[in-house]
Amino acid sequence: MSRRVPVVLLLGLLAFAVGCTNKKVNNPLANVGSKQPDKVLFDRAMDAMKHNRFDVARITLQTLINTYPDSEFIARAKLAVADSWYAEGGGTSLTQAEIEYKDFETFFPNMPEAAEAQLKIANIHYQQMEKPDRDYTHAMRAEDEYRQLIQQYPDNKKVVEEGKKRLLEVQEVIAEREYRVGRFYFLRQSYPASIARLRSLMDKYPLYSKADEALFLLGQAYETEIAIIRSKPGNEVQKARMIDDFSKNATDAYSRILTRYPLTDRTVDAKARLEAMHQPIPRPTKAAIAQNKAEEDSRREASTVSKVMGNFQKHPDVAQAARVGEPTLVDPEVVSATSVVQEATRAMMGTPAAGDNSVAIETVGKGAPGPDQAAPRSDTPAPETAATPADNPTAPAADPNELKPNVAADPNELKPNVDNTPAAAPPTQVNELDKGANPATATADGATASAGSETASEKEVDEAMSSSKKKKKGLRKVVPF
Repeated sequence: MSRRVPVVLLLGLLAFAVGCTNKKVNNPLANVGSKQPDKVLFDRAMDAMKHNRFDVARITLQTLINTYPDSEFIARAKLAVADSWYAEGGGTSLTQAEIEYKDFETFFPNMPEAAEAQLKIANIHYQQMEKPDRDYTHAMRAEDEYRQLIQQYPDNKKVVEEGKKRLLEVQEVIAEREYRVGRFYFLRQSYPASIARLRSLMDKYPLYSKADEALFLLGQAYETEIAIIRSKPGNEVQKARMIDDFSKNATDAYSRILTRYPLTDRTVDAKARLEAMHQPIPRPTKAAIAQNKAEEDSRREASTVSKVMGNFQKHPDVAQAARVGEPTLVDPEVVSATSVVQEATRAMMGTPAAGDNSVAIETVGKGAPGPDQAAPRSDTPAPETAATPADNPTAPAADPNELKPNVAADPNELKPNVDNTPAAAPPTQVNELDKGANPATATADGATASAGSETASEKEVDEAMSSSKKKKKGLRKVVPF
């Protein structure tokens, strides 16, 4: 019995001490005026977020929003709720953060923080972006959100600049995916699909790090189509038209490498292909060289360690993305494989493309006469036409610039619907200077050119190429990867 008394007394002392301790706990709302309880709640939520207690912070902020709907901290509280989900991370939390940021933009579109909310929405998809050979949903969403940021909040310079840098990285990943798809179609010998992908790629993402590779592959696809057409039997006139159209497209692709990307590795190959096709080799302007040099110098080289670790990471490597230039904000018209085939068919039939105001030469063949055209008669002599090289391989090709005398025509002779107006002189090559012309003053229209529009000499191009490749040192000269 005597042993129980000390135990009872000890328990009583502990209960008294605990009771006194509870009475000494300070309530944060007890020592402040009744006019600032919303601020106290907001400060407590911010302290909880500082210590990574995101659930406590959200409950406190939601209490503030529901209890004091007219408080001056409502906007900051709603933004803080989104920030708590954003800081917590994880797929579910980031999805909830995007919803909260969208709500903030809806209710407070004129606040400066609205631009930051839009930036974080884009960053949510940027963080979840995967490699080019994997799911590209987040990459496309990130591109759309960054574009919306730049177009919707152009006055917020700091946020817009950060959005542009991220957008260039996102577009590098999307462009890499499009290039791989185009190359896959090329290897599978589906050349119209490859041409459609590569053309859309170059129209949409001109700052792509492998733009020269894409253009060279595009030219190769056109040349392969030419070889296929030549190997198949058919109407020689129609085949010649298709070959001429594909040759023009291949020439444009190779020429664009030399005029837009003169410091890239494919310039030598592009020159060789133009020489093999007997096409003129254009030279770039000084402005194009300076632009391409700035783009190439802005790209970073990933270290060996980062490349090895990148094989185990989900996020793509964006080191090769350009850091200068303006990203594409509006998508051009997408080229499809069907449209490529239709263009080739129109070229084969001599039909002008949509929007082309040129007059097509009507070919003689079977079928009903066209509108406002007299029916053909058997006693009408056929007009004499010059044989094409395809019809007569031994005949020399006709010179389009050859002057021909005006022969009096029979007024009763039936003629095809041909425009008899003299053909205009071919335009001067924009980036090609005539021999003997002064490079400082000669331009396509004969006017005095500015320093940026001057055509660069071969020596200047070589010097720019050598200076742009000085970044590759040591083993980089031997091992390019």
